[in-house]
Amino acid sequence: MTADKIGRLAVIGAGAMGSAFAKGVTAGGLFAPGEVTMVDVDVSRLECIAHELGVNTSSDSANAIKDADVILLAVKPGIVRDALGDIEAAVKPSQLIVSIAAGVKLEVLESSLPKGSAVVRAMPNTPCQISAGAVGFSRGRSVTDDQAAVAKRLFDAVGLSYEVPEKLLDAVTGLSGSGPAYVYVMIEALSDAGVRVGLPRDISTALSAQTVMGAARMVIEEGEHPAKLKDRVTSPGGTTIAGIDALERNGFRSSLIEAVKAATRRSEELG
Repeated sequence: MTADKIGRLAVIGAGAMGSAFAKGVTAGGLFAPGEVTMVDVDVSRLECIAHELGVNTSSDSANAIKDADVILLAVKPGIVRDALGDIEAAVKPSQLIVSIAAGVKLEVLESSLPKGSAVVRAMPNTPCQISAGAVGFSRGRSVTDDQAAVAKRLFDAVGLSYEVPEKLLDAVTGLSGSGPAYVYVMIEALSDAGVRVGLPRDISTALSAQTVMGAARMVIEEGEHPAKLKDRVTSPGGTTIAGIDALERNGFRSSLIEAVKAATRRSEELG
């Protein structure tokens, strides 16, 4: 297996995130539907996914991973050990195990698998469900550069990804993991503000969401520092600087910084 030729994927857990990855990698052509096997105990859920994506399905995880080159562990943190116990005897040294279980550290994953297993731990966020995610990931002790590149291709199929040291995954959780909720609050507040100044609710919400999306795309696509893009909109004595002045006086910037710090601390506590 190399970054250019991966092979087959087994996804253990057919919930929202597991399904999002299966959809992303097949839609993007990283895997053909016949190269993906979804594993879950919910047979009706598997039937829906098979119908929607055309992937293989199984309720037997040990059997499902036999021919897989990459195993994506997409189960809730509380059942990670049980899920790994189900496949431990079937895991091969050549296989790459990728976990997106929040807060489960590499040492826990590695200790639950055969010695020398290649393990990657990742923190994706919910926009992965629409292939617009942000993912931070860390490699275990036995992961090669080629395997790390394979993991990155998997994550990039559902958004944007960066490799970071494991000690920074709590920071990733506090920023991009929890970040969508901060943005939803901001969109809701913008929508309320629009209603306050006379706009109908549906129009106000749509304009708010589109404004956030457009601004974010400009940061990504133009590659400019956000401050430079802000200055383009901010003319002397104009409406925008009046609004920014109000934001600064009410602690908008510091509130976001404190939110990321608080979420990071909580992630450390839970870990």
